[in-house]
Amino acid sequence: MRSLEARTDAAMKFELREVRVSREISRGALVRLLAEQAEYGHWELARLVLYPDGHRRVWLRRRIMKVARTA
Repeated sequence: MRSLEARTDAAMKFELREVRVSREISRGALVRLLAEQAEYGHWELARLVLYPDGHRRVWLRRRIMKVARTA
């Protein structure tokens, strides 16, 4: 897994992560992996591509929250 730079989508900033999944990983295992990322890492599915040879590329995104300094 690797994180990509933040980009702007409709005035919102997102952090992107690309995940490459081999064809040996079952669909159920991939669903569990993505559900875990969503629950604990606050990631959401941005895009999934299934290639003819069976491997998948998944892009996850999460909103970058900037915290304003109060003091």
